[in-house]
Order: sequence, then C-alpha cells, then structure tokens
Amino acid sequence: MDIGFIGLGNMGRGMAANLIRAGHRVTVYNRTAEKMTALVQQGATPARTVAEACAGDAVVTMLADDKAVEQVAFGENGILASLRPGATHISSSTISVDLSKKLTSAHHEAGQLYVAAPVLGRPEAATAARLFVIAAGAPQVLDPLTPLFDALGQRTFVVSEHPHTANLVKLSANFLIASVIESLGEAMTLIGKAGVDPLHYIDILTASLFSAPAYQTYGGLIARQDFEPAGFMARLGLKDVQLVLAAAEDLQVPLPVASLLRDRFLALVAAGAGHLDWSAIATLAARDAGGDSDHST
Repeated sequence: MDIGFIGLGNMGRGMAANLIRAGHRVTVYNRTAEKMTALVQQGATPARTVAEACAGDAVVTMLADDKAVEQVAFGENGILASLRPGATHISSSTISVDLSKKLTSAHHEAGQLYVAAPVLGRPEAATAARLFVIAAGAPQVLDPLTPLFDALGQRTFVVSEHPHTANLVKLSANFLIASVIESLGEAMTLIGKAGVDPLHYIDILTASLFSAPAYQTYGGLIARQDFEPAGFMARLGLKDVQLVLAAAEDLQVPLPVASLLRDRFLALVAAGAGHLDWSAIATLAARDAGGDSDHST
C-alpha cells in the first residue's frame, strides 16, 4: 500500500519503520523534519507538508494529543482537505472519544474513510513490531488494512464498527496501567521502609502472582528509579486520565480511582516532572511516607 505516516515520536518512528520493512511505500511527515532522516535512509519518502503525506491509499496519524490531531486533520491543507475520496485515515493516537466521533463524521462528509487503531505497548514494542492494535471501524474498511496492522503488531483486536469505541478501550487500558503504577509505588514504599530490596520484591511478584508485562515493565522502572528518558511522559499520562474521566462522565460511570490518579499526575506535573516517564508517579508514595521524591533529574 501507499501509506502516509504523520507523527514520528517515540512510537511513530518504530511503527513507520516496520511498515517500510513490510514492503509498504511509506511517505513520512513530522513537524520536526530531522526526525524523518533515519526513516528516509530506510526507504521512506519525506513529505514537506501534511498534504504531501496524504496522496496515497491511507494515512496514519500517531500524535501526542487531541490538539495535535485536530491541527493536522482540520487545519488548512490538512488531512480532510487533502485525502482523496475513498482513502483512509487511520488514527493510532490516544485521543478523546469526542474527537474520534468528530473525525468519523467529518471524514464521512468528505467521502473519506476513517478507522481508529490505537495501540497498546511502549516504544520498544513499537520498534519490535510487538504492539497490540485495538481497531474499530466498518468491516469493509478494516479488512483491507489487515496487512498494515500485521506489520505493526503481534495481534489485532477488532472491538466495534464505531471507531470511537477503540479509543475508549485504549483509554480504559491506560487507566488500568496507571492504577498498576500507583499501587506498585505504594506497595514498594511499604516494603522498602522495612528494608526489602525493591528489585527482589518485583522478582517475587512477577514470578508468582503478577506475571503480566505491566508489572514486569513498570515494577522494574520503579525499582531502578529509571524515569528518563521517558517511554511515555507523565504529562501525557495526566492527559489520558483526564480523557478517561471525561468519557466516564459522559457515560455516567464513576471512576473514583481515576480521580485519585488525576491528582497524582497533576502533583507530579506541578512539581516540574511532567517530562519524566509516567511511572514516576510511584515516587509520590515515598514522598508521602517521608522519603525522597526529588524530580530534578
């Protein structure tokens, strides 16, 4: 397929590279042009504008937040203005349910196709093509995209014909990961005050009760205090928790733990640590217990 790829951050770089390796013809665009260089060396075509990245069969967006996606999609010479009728916008960004609904409607009115395909996994999984794709859209739109999704990840889950449902599933998953991080921080502060080695503690947990990747990955990061460079920044964690709370309010579903997590992330960001990996909220438990939570690194 001829694919445009917009957004070459921590996740996008690896995803675009895997599409190139799978034999797709990939045109890449990033606001910071230097991020295109390595992919061009691997065979990608550089685009000078968003419009140039929209000339093919599909365009993938992997951007940080609603504002970035809105600018790229609805801006002058953006995706909606540039994508040909019948071509597909694949939104892999973690965005709000409301924005996904807005994109669905706008692309339909423009005679274009739209699917949501956010992914589960950190940058190392993106590089290794080991992501999980959460896809939603009309079957006749999703089916031709199967080879593309196969190039990005180890499994694709189709959750609905309505694209915004995939965004809700993704947000709920990030809410659960944040809950794991917070609970790990509290538990590790507890055992740490008793003199138990945190790495040994994580080995016990992940070899027995909690063998899931979330516990292995984030337990290790917390035990090592390994928060830079961030795989996923705390300020983006705050954004995602706010989005899941907004979706929950719309559906009239109380999420008391999510409200706590919003305050935890807000405290971390307010302390000037929004650039750290979101697992750094675990340090707030140590602070509350009278320990050190220096975020100056």
